[in-house]
Amino acid sequence: MIGVVMASDKTLLAAVKDGELERVQQLIAEGTNLNVKTIDGSSALLLATRSNQTEIAKALIEAGANVNQKNLIQDSPYLLAGASGHNEILQLVLSHGADLKSTNRYGGTALIPACERGHVETVRLLIAAGVDLDYKNRLGWTCLMEAIVLSDGGLAHQQIVTQLIEAGADLNLPDSNGLSPLQQAQKRGQNTIAQLLRNAGAH
Repeated sequence: MIGVVMASDKTLLAAVKDGELERVQQLIAEGTNLNVKTIDGSSALLLATRSNQTEIAKALIEAGANVNQKNLIQDSPYLLAGASGHNEILQLVLSHGADLKSTNRYGGTALIPACERGHVETVRLLIAAGVDLDYKNRLGWTCLMEAIVLSDGGLAHQQIVTQLIEAGADLNLPDSNGLSPLQQAQKRGQNTIAQLLRNAGAH
């Protein structure tokens, strides 16, 4: 019946929470609802992604779980994998229909928090997948801006800025206050990042 959560569906959520791969596989084989949700709207796949349970996530994804299904705070397996740097799961969702244009509760793509949090390899994967490099979230920040404004300018973020430069990101898109990425880097004393931007023609 529509709207009724079967006992086996609840069991799937519990099996994922407990990390029971064999039980998850058994429930999948029995035809349980893969997209059943917890009270906060999280699917079994989102739970597996949150705790980086790669094998369970793989089993759910290959069985057809929705990689774009969002919970009440607008997290999806795809968006969360990107934001968390869970690269094995990210590669799985990217190859199973991830919506590259989907956005989180801040209006940002998966690439924006990946840049902010210094997930160098995650950023590489998302750039290669084709996520929009110049998309602005509700704060008016691109992924490049977040890699500067919300970072300490360290090695990981230097590598991310280099990736964005090489991928062709617009280096001069200003924030809502009219400041450019270069100006923000200079303001924060991020000298290496500022030099990277200047060398690439930013102003």
